[in-house]
Amino acid sequence: MPTVLIIDDDRSVLRLLIKALSESDVDVLTASSAEEGLAAIRTRLPDTVLLDIQLPDASGLDIVTQIHSLDPKLPVVFITVSDKSETAIEAMRLGAYDFLLKPLDVGQVQDIVARTLNARRRMQVPVTLTASGVQKESDTDDRMLGRSPRMLDVYKEIGRVAAQDVTVLIYGESGTGKELVARAIYQHSQRSERPFLAVNCAALSETLLESELFGHEKGAFTGADRRRIGKFEQSTGGTIFLDEVGDMSPLVQSKVLRLLQEQMFERVGGTETIETDVRIISATNRDIERMIEDGEFRLDLFHRLNGYRIDLPPLRTRGDDVGILIHHFLHQFSRQLGKDVASISAEASQLLQSYSWPGNIRELQTVLRQAVLKATGPVLVPEFLPEAVLTGKNLKEERSASTDLPPADLARFVDQQSAVGSHNLYAETIEMAERYLVTRVLRETSGNQSKAAQVLGISRGSLRNKIRMLGISIEQVVQSSE
Repeated sequence: MPTVLIIDDDRSVLRLLIKALSESDVDVLTASSAEEGLAAIRTRLPDTVLLDIQLPDASGLDIVTQIHSLDPKLPVVFITVSDKSETAIEAMRLGAYDFLLKPLDVGQVQDIVARTLNARRRMQVPVTLTASGVQKESDTDDRMLGRSPRMLDVYKEIGRVAAQDVTVLIYGESGTGKELVARAIYQHSQRSERPFLAVNCAALSETLLESELFGHEKGAFTGADRRRIGKFEQSTGGTIFLDEVGDMSPLVQSKVLRLLQEQMFERVGGTETIETDVRIISATNRDIERMIEDGEFRLDLFHRLNGYRIDLPPLRTRGDDVGILIHHFLHQFSRQLGKDVASISAEASQLLQSYSWPGNIRELQTVLRQAVLKATGPVLVPEFLPEAVLTGKNLKEERSASTDLPPADLARFVDQQSAVGSHNLYAETIEMAERYLVTRVLRETSGNQSKAAQVLGISRGSLRNKIRMLGISIEQVVQSSE
């Protein structure tokens, strides 16, 4: 269980923070002085620190420097009275992750702590590259398994480029493990003692993505009620992973290009030029070269990002690796879910290995987790597998067959996925909601992608990518509206 350390001499603040984190799956430690807090860091090794900027025995600015001398990767969130405080700005420059404003907002506390713990896990948990199917009790999802020639090539590519301070562009379909490759590169790089932060460019609108990357000043846009420090500023000296980089808007592309060229940027709504030093690792499931031809992606930015290219193979091309992954996840989910499923029948194994896996490793994990939950004995047999695997019809085809998904289905979907113990509920729910929205707009525009993109407020290239990734048949959508 992760540990959060709160260093603050105000008892009312301590009580509020403890209450705010009481529903989270974390251990909470408290300290009322700088000396006590530093001692807790040395002995208890927390995963996140919430630090008051004014302590009775020391300045918070001095403390953050000492904290990072003990643990350079430890995320520190300052608690301060005003976002206009020069001390708060200086704290960010010294490597603080973010800051919380008094009076504290419970929702904001929970959000920032969740983000820092996720960042901490990405930096701390090693990504293991394994060409063997041998199981160990400590196995986690942070493991790249496979001994197929294509995966062995990926391991070699990671080894070649990790220590070189160049940009890396990872190509691969959704669910193939692009973030694991990025983290492996980071962990074997010269920047491994500095931050690693990840941003999914496809999950945010243009304004939110720009703010997430570069930060914003108070009042920069509607809802910007305080200054926000962006990922490029937070990860100075470290590495930033831009997932689905092909979904960046032209505006964000131009700002990222400038950062790569000059290592400088301004926050949204700000005039102060901020210098940074970050290594960018990016990933995409899109055909960037085709996007360049269509005028949807900048050629100069592509050349900057493509310092070294790694192609991650889809699961369907990895041969015997499927069997290795099946046995790995079977043992893993049996332990996690408290089930005694020790083996898989030959028939069930054959069905799984002959399936096309359009969702790649992520889909394999979902199928096996649900199958283990359904299993009633020590052997996994075909009756516990989903209909899509039994019939060979992939899940995207199955989902696209039903395009009328009213909002009421969303609640039912969340209930169903929660019941089977999904560990990817956010992505699965967003995918369903996107499928419903995109399908509905395409139906209303009679399949006209230009009009649909305009209604949705995204580029035509982004819409094409969503149609492909969601498995939507435009012909079927149009026919259903007639």
